[in-house]
Amino acid sequence: MVLCMTPGKLTILLSALFALPLATVPQARAQALADDDLARRALTAAEIGQPIPPLRADHPLQGWIGHARLNRDRANLTRAQAQDFLDRHRGQAVASTFRAAWLGELARRKDWTGFRAAWEPGTGSATLACNALEARLHTGAADAEWTAEVQELWRGAGRSQPDACDPVFDALAGRGGLDDALRWARIEAAIAEGQPGVVRAAARGLPADDRRQAEAYAAYLGHADARATAWPKTARSRLAASHGLATLARSNPDAAETLLPQVAQALQFTDADRNRVLYQVALWTVASYNEGGARRLAAVPGSAYDERLHEWRVREAMSRSDWPAALAAIGQMTPGQRGQSRWTYFAARLRELSGDRAGARPLYAAAARDADFHGFLAADRIDQPYALCPLEHGGSAAEQAAVAAEPAMQRAMALFRIGRAAWATREWSDALSRFSDRQRQMAVEMAQANGWFDRGVFGLVNAGGERKPDELRLYTLRFPLHHDALIRAESARNNLDAAWVAAEIRAESVFNPRARSPANARGLMQVLPETGAGVARRLGIPWSGAESLFDPATNVRIGTAYLREMKDRYTLPYVAIAAYNAGPTPTARWQAQRPGMDADFWIETITYKETRDYVARVLAFSVIYDWRLGDQAVPVSDRMHGRAAPTRKPFACPA
Repeated sequence: MVLCMTPGKLTILLSALFALPLATVPQARAQALADDDLARRALTAAEIGQPIPPLRADHPLQGWIGHARLNRDRANLTRAQAQDFLDRHRGQAVASTFRAAWLGELARRKDWTGFRAAWEPGTGSATLACNALEARLHTGAADAEWTAEVQELWRGAGRSQPDACDPVFDALAGRGGLDDALRWARIEAAIAEGQPGVVRAAARGLPADDRRQAEAYAAYLGHADARATAWPKTARSRLAASHGLATLARSNPDAAETLLPQVAQALQFTDADRNRVLYQVALWTVASYNEGGARRLAAVPGSAYDERLHEWRVREAMSRSDWPAALAAIGQMTPGQRGQSRWTYFAARLRELSGDRAGARPLYAAAARDADFHGFLAADRIDQPYALCPLEHGGSAAEQAAVAAEPAMQRAMALFRIGRAAWATREWSDALSRFSDRQRQMAVEMAQANGWFDRGVFGLVNAGGERKPDELRLYTLRFPLHHDALIRAESARNNLDAAWVAAEIRAESVFNPRARSPANARGLMQVLPETGAGVARRLGIPWSGAESLFDPATNVRIGTAYLREMKDRYTLPYVAIAAYNAGPTPTARWQAQRPGMDADFWIETITYKETRDYVARVLAFSVIYDWRLGDQAVPVSDRMHGRAAPTRKPFACPA
């Protein structure tokens, strides 16, 4: 059962989903579980070539089972068999998925006539796009338009292209369509992208002297030194030298700064060339809080500043507790950046520290209108309620039934319930492309009723991939709450704030118990297997291996216990949150660099953007989960210090 929903609302959703009277909902649930189990077994059987258990003819996953069967045997498929499947499922996500696989098979067979017959523009990957160009080459359609398309592909390919593009590029060269100017165009694009391998590949058809020069440029991208001073004084040499020095600055800004004057003078750098290097020298100095940051920031002309460097100029001054310089740096931001709640809050804070309390208050009031970390901090500073303006959502039972009746939605839900999230997402996107804003919101509610909680985060977008600004106020959809009793019990066991634990789960996995990161962190609280084993051993928690972290009860018990260990080790919750995300080594470095710094400034001066944003996000989410749990909020200023709050904060929607 989805604990964050009322029983009545859940009943309506299930009734809409299965199109059955309310009285039959328990039977519908039982039948759905049986259908899901049968569909799971049928898909597995199709994929391994075993007899497929019989599904009802109108089961929503019949097409995907057919896809699994055909895809397994696609090396032996005939064109007619493949086309029959595509025709029967035309317009569905399963057809586009199968088409991409079938086109890959046709390319492997070099059946270019068949490929062209099955090809639809926009299908699949860059590999298939190059296969389509090769198909036209081999079927007599390599006309002037083909040449122009391949030239454009070549010209824009600053990064490495798939191997499937090589025959097309070779054919272009063989037909005289790849001259030296085009080769240099790609080389320059690759230099700008920092891709020495692409530079070398593109240079292979150049005359010997030009090729040697291009290879020198490629080498310089990975090892900048004084040898560039002997290069020809051309725009191309300046481009390569400045990008090489900028690359060097990311690992050794001192060396890049030392080399810059002699290389710039020898090659007659333009302002843009020089600024490219100065920018990186300044950025990578201040991002590590090394000596000379303020001087190097001052050396970058204002015209070369972007939002990123403006932010780092503020942080560098904050790290030195130079409040006037930090306030001046905020003042040099664009109005749009300066108006963000983060920088509005810090402008107020810095004014207050400089003695201008009257000037600080209206800025705090402006920041406090936003329901985020800095908005909540601002509200604490002026003793205002937290701004929260929940947007109502939902629809009538009839409207929900209409959304549930959309075939792509039925397929998406069925696929998700049996663990086929990638396919489910394709069906989801297809369904939402036809939905209104109201229908999208009902679709998210329906997905969450099926346990697909991240749709409130990743699913509230329209067909163009955009989110309506007001939909950020759909707090019950964007902040799901599942395993409520488990979270409360484990939080109580470890003497932790339940809203904090819920916020960690929301930040880590969006309540997906099967979540797995590239680093192999698993489950709701994204626990690494070695961490889980260690916590289990220290606390005597039963441990049956890494797979057990996909069990919600095991994951939350271990994850919450580990969070308690972090709090015990670091005392201050905001430091513990940073350590939970980044690990002990960088956290120790940040503590040593800025001991005794106020929490808000310490968080803002964390070196890693991911961790800096993570700490702010978890603290803000904790406030919203207080609201979701039906409570007034622990003031974020108290929560991040682990202080017992004398009073809780109410929520109010600003006029």
